[in-house]
Amino acid sequence: MSKVVNDEALNLVFREARTHMHWLDKPVDDALLRQVYDLAKMGPTSANMCPLRIVFVKSKEGKEKLKPFLDAGNVDKTMKAPVTAIIGMDIRFYELMPKLYPHADAKAWFKDLPENVLEYVALRNSSLQGAYFILAARSLGLDCGPMSGFNNAKVDEAFFGGTTVKSNFLCNLGHGDASKLHPRSPRLTFEEACKLV
Repeated sequence: MSKVVNDEALNLVFREARTHMHWLDKPVDDALLRQVYDLAKMGPTSANMCPLRIVFVKSKEGKEKLKPFLDAGNVDKTMKAPVTAIIGMDIRFYELMPKLYPHADAKAWFKDLPENVLEYVALRNSSLQGAYFILAARSLGLDCGPMSGFNNAKVDEAFFGGTTVKSNFLCNLGHGDASKLHPRSPRLTFEEACKLV
């Protein structure tokens, strides 16, 4: 028998959740970040490849390291957010396939593919996992401010240097200042966005 999430939970995660740019001066515990990841990791990916890798930037030193690589419009909100998650993707995700997909030789499906194809596959699946991450954070009482607008290559060098991980997007985390939200932007209706065939 399937279960349905109640309206209160749907409001928290979808209907009333907003993208935040202004933050209250309230820290986020490491234990809560672990809980967010432990929820997010449960979402599906292709062949359970799980390419998501995250660096949680919390310290003043970490924020200063990140700051020069941000577009001007993203500096203030990122520096003031209690945490900035660098949502990354391991483009050699297939190395862990024997652990993650043990009932088939899934590593063989990917290991000889060109790097641009591997990056595309990792991008798609880490983006899925990044969305799960946002929903998990909201479910556990955090507000999110996902964004692009940064120099990926410089972030990769500074935070993922010497690894096979590349950055996908950034997500500020904390407790948003709801008094500074602007009205919600419109969304497309079902009729505008969907088709039944």
